[in-house]
Amino acid sequence: MEKIIKNPSEDHVKPIKKSTKSNNDNKNMIKKEFSIEGLDCANCAAKIEDRLNKVKDVGHANVNFVTKTLTLEINNTSSAHNVISEATALIKKIEPDVTISEKTSSKNTKKEFSIEGLDCANCAAKIENKLNETNGISYANVNFVTKTLTIEIDKTSNISALVAKVTDIIKKLEPDVTITEIKEDIHVHNHTHGENTKKEIIRFGIGAAIFALAGLINFSDYIKLALYIISYVIVGYEVVLKSLKNIKRGEVFDENFLMSIATIGAFAIHQYPEAAAVMLFYQVGEILQGIAVNRSRKSITSLMDIRPDFANLKINGELKKVSPEKVSIGDIIVVKPGEKVPLDGKVIEGTSMIDTSALTGEAVPRKIEEGSSILSGVINKNGLLTIEVEKSFGQSTISKILNLVQNASNKKAPTENFITKFAKYYTPVVVFGALALAVIPPLVTGDSFSIWIYRALSFLVVSCPCALVVSIPLGFFGGIGGASKKGILVKGGNYLEALNNVDIVVFDKTGTLTRGVFKVTEIKPENNIKNDELLTYAAFAESYSNHPIATSILNAYGKEVSKNMVSDYEEISGYGIKVSLNGKKVLVGNSKLMTKENVAYNNVDTIGSVVHVAVENEYAGYIVISDKIKEDSKDAIKKLKSLGIKKTVMLTGDNKAVGNKVSQMLDLDEVHAELLPDQKVYEIERLFKEKSKKGKLVFVGDGINDAPVLARADIGIAMGGVGSDAAIEAADVVIMTDEPSKIASAIKIAKRTRSIVMQNIIFALAIKAVLLVLVAIGVGTMWEAVFGDVGVTLIAVLNSMRAMKSE
Repeated sequence: MEKIIKNPSEDHVKPIKKSTKSNNDNKNMIKKEFSIEGLDCANCAAKIEDRLNKVKDVGHANVNFVTKTLTLEINNTSSAHNVISEATALIKKIEPDVTISEKTSSKNTKKEFSIEGLDCANCAAKIENKLNETNGISYANVNFVTKTLTIEIDKTSNISALVAKVTDIIKKLEPDVTITEIKEDIHVHNHTHGENTKKEIIRFGIGAAIFALAGLINFSDYIKLALYIISYVIVGYEVVLKSLKNIKRGEVFDENFLMSIATIGAFAIHQYPEAAAVMLFYQVGEILQGIAVNRSRKSITSLMDIRPDFANLKINGELKKVSPEKVSIGDIIVVKPGEKVPLDGKVIEGTSMIDTSALTGEAVPRKIEEGSSILSGVINKNGLLTIEVEKSFGQSTISKILNLVQNASNKKAPTENFITKFAKYYTPVVVFGALALAVIPPLVTGDSFSIWIYRALSFLVVSCPCALVVSIPLGFFGGIGGASKKGILVKGGNYLEALNNVDIVVFDKTGTLTRGVFKVTEIKPENNIKNDELLTYAAFAESYSNHPIATSILNAYGKEVSKNMVSDYEEISGYGIKVSLNGKKVLVGNSKLMTKENVAYNNVDTIGSVVHVAVENEYAGYIVISDKIKEDSKDAIKKLKSLGIKKTVMLTGDNKAVGNKVSQMLDLDEVHAELLPDQKVYEIERLFKEKSKKGKLVFVGDGINDAPVLARADIGIAMGGVGSDAAIEAADVVIMTDEPSKIASAIKIAKRTRSIVMQNIIFALAIKAVLLVLVAIGVGTMWEAVFGDVGVTLIAVLNSMRAMKSE
């Protein structure tokens, strides 16, 4: 076993801000998010994304079909308006019936207005330009088609005053218009969706009844044909209409076109009952598919249904129920038994048990009391808690977690990207294949054209790639949602898929494999200095540090430290601290600090962290601080090895004796100790050479001092980072508890998700391939072809929902 060393404590190392993993360093880049309501075609979503990524000044565009969200990264703030206008027009060209609205930024207030009587497009542009030049408005957009104005007001601005100013500006430019603020109603969409589904079912019922009437009663051929046509028009007119609109816009290869050509072609070759029946079958499949997709969306999002609805704000001794967004730092809130804690803060009164399962996945309640920190999203079980708010809602734990999970599916897995590209070429190839099937065989064999046209039409129906384009994003989204329910936050499908190929797992020690709870276990003074005196020097020197070792020394000292006695404070990264205490130069740190300052010291061999103290460059002694290994660390290493992880490594800043001892107890493959932060990165670089070509290297740290290594690893995992801004920023995966065993759980979830995704791919392609062959040789009919489209999609969507069950 190879063994080196690092510094007693990773210890007196200041947190390093993580450099972003994005390659886009353009300071003028802005990010905008839009909701695309009514986007029900996964293939169209892929087309929109592909086109938007080709728009000038778009750094990156992502369309999330699952959440119906568009994310746009615009390279230049000055061109944002033009880019958004072009993007909106492009989306409307591909999908005219969708509604596009920008999502409200957590930093700004969004307001929407209806502008009735606005009949001049040029005037609309003037209003928009004028508002965008107005101080306090970060963004303004006038939609001349819908006659609506959307503005974003800077957080620092006076909202009511600015709204009045907006009205005044519009009235000066267009005196005859009527301006009305649009009040948001969060229930409208769900109600509308339910009404639309009811209308579809009623329409389908009427069409099906007319179809049954034509088939069951012995009418004349003309009446039967009329009934089949009426049934077809009632059920399928929207499909044909969409197809015609798409052709007009140059968007040919989609499911509407395929179904229209297939069924109209069936009428043309006198297959009247089959033409109408196939459209009926297709529509019932679409209705069921829509219901299944919406239910899966709701099921996945309900896994993170932890957003608090209100806060009990205490004002002058009375409680007022308000939105969490309206509570400020320093305000006092009261949480009653059974309520969710709405904001992060400190308990100033009360004792209770809290349920943290929504955040951590742990069912065992935890005790909370006066002086305890408490996180938003947990549920107060029995006591009455009075809390002083320490973070605004936008910066609270719950807000960050919700934002992280909701945006996770924007980072697509390689499999998703492959399927999107595959669908782009697959459908046109099949369409031209169908054309060849309709023309070439009858010319070669002399058969009737109608036989081969029927087969070609059936061939077309099978070709729609919706089963793959819909179910695969749902599978990854379900896996991410299921993981979050277990206290594992995965920042994207790309990271979830990468967890399938982990070769090497590298651990930090303090706070990751060990508790990070230090206690002074030994005080050894030298040169006639007493125990209390040595501890006093160390406590005063550490009084400005937040590191666990500093905390343990201050706890052991147990008295109030008068910081005005400390001057010339200097924290030397990777070494320790240098201060002036009542005019005396005091050094507190590791052996490297003593060597650097030319102080002769005792070389101590112990399993604890050793903090050396020198006064006026004379050695004063040392203090030993010990940490404890977490209960499930050994089990975590065992589980990882059972999953096929090739190597487990620990990098620590602690001394060699501690590193070796921990490594032996946990059965790690390698340990490297006494490493400075940059040396950790060097070790990661060396370990990269040992992994396989497709293998991934994971680094697991506490998210405090490990940002450079978290950023450099293929996958960075932050341990116990539920309240750590640094962890959430730096890592790709955040384990919300302090349990290393959750790493193995994350890998299991990743493997299960990939298994479900691969099942969908193999199942969909296999069924389609078989049906294409059967249809081509005349064994399969249009009925089987429709099953190959909507039936397979429905089954794949239902299978994707299993990913939410995690393990």
